[in-house]
Amino acid sequence: MITWLIALPLLALVTAGITFQLRRHPRGGLRALRLINLALLVGGGALVVMAATTSPATAASLAASHAPAYAGQALMGAAISVAGSSIGAAIAVAYTGSAALAAISERPELFGRAMVFVGLAEGIAIYGLVVAIILIGKV
Repeated sequence: MITWLIALPLLALVTAGITFQLRRHPRGGLRALRLINLALLVGGGALVVMAATTSPATAASLAASHAPAYAGQALMGAAISVAGSSIGAAIAVAYTGSAALAAISERPELFGRAMVFVGLAEGIAIYGLVVAIILIGKV
């Protein structure tokens, strides 16, 4: 928690800097944004590799703290479940939402039916959240 409190002003400064750069020089700002995204991707990948390749000393410390040995894998599975279902729901809502708007613009009485399909697409994210809660509950 303290890490987020320390990083929050830095995140606000970076966001303000990127916004300023995008307004002054759109191409240079996009280039900087791509570099920051690439750095975050590489850092996230390094964290995933470090989490996947735990050493025996880490496993011993987990056993000493009375946490099950599979706690890290369960949390990674929960994160993957939420991320995958959210991305899938976003793609589904994008397609069904645009089709629903097109149908509603031609025939406004189709609003109820169209929103049901958009709601079903959003349900995919809820299923991922339920799976994540089940996995975290097992830890």
